[in-house]
Amino acid sequence: MQWGPDRWTFYRLAGREAARTARSAMARMTAGPSTLSRLRPTGLVIAPQDLRTSDATIAADIYGGLFVFAGRALATGGRSPFDFAPPSPEWGEALYGFGWLRHLRAADSALARSNARAFVRDFMAGRGDRALADRPPVVARRLISLLSQSPLLLEGADHAFYQGFLRTLGRCVRHLDLALRRGILPGDRLSAAVALCFAGLCCEGFDPVLRRGTRLLTRELTRQMLPDGGHRSRNPSFIKDLLLDLLPLRQSFLTRDIAPPEALLNAVDRMLPLLRLLRHGDASLGHHNGTGATEADQLATLLVYGGASGTPLMHAPYTGYTRLEGGPTLVVADVGPAPGPAFSAVAGAGCLSFELSSGAQRLVVNCGMPATGEDMRRLARTTAAHSTASLDDTSSCRFLDPRGPGFAHPLASWLRRRLGPAVVRGPARVTAERSTEPDGAGVVAARHDGYAPTLGLLHERRLHLSADGGCLDGADAFVRPSGAGPAVPAAIRFHLHPTVRAAREGRAVLLSAGNGELWLFEADAVDPVIEESVYFAALNGARRTEQIVLHLAAEAGTRATWRFRRLSA
Repeated sequence: MQWGPDRWTFYRLAGREAARTARSAMARMTAGPSTLSRLRPTGLVIAPQDLRTSDATIAADIYGGLFVFAGRALATGGRSPFDFAPPSPEWGEALYGFGWLRHLRAADSALARSNARAFVRDFMAGRGDRALADRPPVVARRLISLLSQSPLLLEGADHAFYQGFLRTLGRCVRHLDLALRRGILPGDRLSAAVALCFAGLCCEGFDPVLRRGTRLLTRELTRQMLPDGGHRSRNPSFIKDLLLDLLPLRQSFLTRDIAPPEALLNAVDRMLPLLRLLRHGDASLGHHNGTGATEADQLATLLVYGGASGTPLMHAPYTGYTRLEGGPTLVVADVGPAPGPAFSAVAGAGCLSFELSSGAQRLVVNCGMPATGEDMRRLARTTAAHSTASLDDTSSCRFLDPRGPGFAHPLASWLRRRLGPAVVRGPARVTAERSTEPDGAGVVAARHDGYAPTLGLLHERRLHLSADGGCLDGADAFVRPSGAGPAVPAAIRFHLHPTVRAAREGRAVLLSAGNGELWLFEADAVDPVIEESVYFAALNGARRTEQIVLHLAAEAGTRATWRFRRLSA
């Protein structure tokens, strides 16, 4: 078994998870029965606001038996969607999370209310894939959705439905409490804490649930949120989704005349500026560490609801993102280390990648995370799917994949069941320095060691954005701390947004953007080539696009300089 530098990392990870499993088992044996297991809600007092986008036209599709979730569609032909096997796990999670009820509520009709109750009644009758429905994050989402959409479901409902609805809420609470006692991943614990707080605030007779949820929420926000407003997963979409819950939760505390926990207030105040850092001119988030398509109106709603007057954070040293602005041009770069294994199930190997936009026009992007498809998700996490340098056709992160080379070991399957396809090894020491030149140009210089354990090379990148945003100069360099060594094939990639067209212009590449702008890409000493690429982060599914690639041999002292220059607006 030749694992090289990953072998002991793997064993340490396995030992850590085994110890965590033992601690959870001991806690369950010594804690005794949960007081929440005996609670039943006696009524509803408030319904929290749902900030997620609703669309009444989607209700018409649902009436017609067409359910479109996570990039997959299922036509039921008049039957219940719970009678079908989900076309993908992500589709099933969306169905059993019941967030789609908000579209029926937007229709605001008696037919919508009747349909919504019929679907919930089918679920309450036990139909569907219960193993998928009982996953803790799905249960948490279902609990929040049912509470948020309770006005839709309960207006005109009979007493039997109302009592069944309350029993369903109670089962959700008990299921989450049991899952928490057994031990679940940190992100799922945070979701469960939010859901328990909502249940405690919205339901009569659930005061112990509120106390339990508030304690747990305070603990998990303190542990998981970083001082600059990021989450330990470094996933921008996780921050967005969490805020979509935390802002209504804060309001629900105030509606009940209960002081929100200080950890909640502090987290919201820190998260909003970070969200602005990661936001491009087209009102979407950068495609980093698991983020795919962004619904722009959700982001706009968040910033308005949370106070849109604030300015964006320019550098988030704890979360590992930085932002350069010049005129209408914006650069967002990933300058952070790999997240810890428990937070990295969707993290990508995109250290030192960047995205470039001009106003609302995206120019250079990362490929982004697709909504569904395990193989495509695996591909989207590789270094080659990011606008950065990859060495020897490998990634700067090693992912926990029992099917991959070196992980054909029984422990690998056990670890993956616990952690998902986590990052086993990745950039650990990442440095980044920002400066502003006398003419107003912004500069970022960063370095990472993701390839040091296997190839002995460090990757350095310098980005220089002119004050007017008309030119982005970049340089990629490679350092070998141990001295001489063999040259390694390298590829520096710049993935283009699908609305950008690339054409050779001598030794340069002419870029025609969808907004009419023309940009020129030039490189010194290396001729750029145009290759095919794929953009996973489109709202309507993966789209074919192009990438500019600089192929070279990397060794100690190798340096490649390049620039994007605006020719016309």
